[in-house]
Amino acid sequence: MHVKFVKSLLLTTALSLCALPAWAEKVSMETGGTNSVVGLLPQTMAPYWSKAGIDVELAMDQTLTKSLLKIGQGNLDAAVMPPPAYLDLREGKGAYAKLGAEKGKVLTDNVRSLFGFSASILHPIVWADGNIKTWADLKDKQVYIGPPAGSANLQIISLIKEASGYEAGKDYKGIKAPWGVALQGFRDGQYDMVVTPQPLGSQALTELSLSREIRIMSLAGAVEPPKDIGVVKALIPKETYSGQINRDEDVHTWETVMMLAVRKDLSEETAYNMTKTYFDNLDEAQKGNALLKGVHADQRFGAVVTPLHPGAVRYYQEQNIEIPADLLAE
Repeated sequence: MHVKFVKSLLLTTALSLCALPAWAEKVSMETGGTNSVVGLLPQTMAPYWSKAGIDVELAMDQTLTKSLLKIGQGNLDAAVMPPPAYLDLREGKGAYAKLGAEKGKVLTDNVRSLFGFSASILHPIVWADGNIKTWADLKDKQVYIGPPAGSANLQIISLIKEASGYEAGKDYKGIKAPWGVALQGFRDGQYDMVVTPQPLGSQALTELSLSREIRIMSLAGAVEPPKDIGVVKALIPKETYSGQINRDEDVHTWETVMMLAVRKDLSEETAYNMTKTYFDNLDEAQKGNALLKGVHADQRFGAVVTPLHPGAVRYYQEQNIEIPADLLAE
């Protein structure tokens, strides 16, 4: 019995090793939370990359601003990255203020991108039975605007400014707290509006709306956001949330966009294969993952601010996809 067990174990190991070609290239990659699109997408794509000869060693739940530094320093091959982090590093501001613009630019010169994708949709939520019916009613109210650090604050206050003309700290009080307490704080009445990034049809928001009816505030039409804050136009279709008082109308909002960043000297062939494999298998990858239904191929350049890797450029040119001039490295 012991012999059979050992043989079985060896066979299983051998089969698993055979899943990767002998020439497979290892790629170290970091991403964010396991229960978000940011974590789920690379996790879902890893087996497809493996079949293409790319052995992705994926580390989850990482601080992505630190991951960007590792890529710039040549200590990491790839990472899912919020576009504003790249801009902050290049300009030596935000989380990289102590580093300075000169060192920041040296590091960003070592970073390239493969593609962008939608991470989550910004849901501006108030209680249906509350005293906020329009954006004008937000005057002097308290609004949850994201965690103390990161790009979310800028994204949220920019959306509110576009919708209402109001500025945080002047026209309303912006409250910062970790993502994990956002919805509970709203339930407890700590703020009048919560702006939370969630996948379309979020289970957490469905449960919230069933406990007490909500209103999701809409922008006045499909408004183009600033390019450099990592968001693009989005739509929450009507009837998405059963406990939403205005569920009979589409909600115009913005969605956050991430990009897959890689080090500049990653081989062209590896970058090409990673890009090609992603787009070749995206539709199939979505079938078993409801959270990925908001990810589409046409988001490839949305809010991406980092020059494309030559391997990615080669793929897009083969597909006759027009590449924005600012994404072509000099």
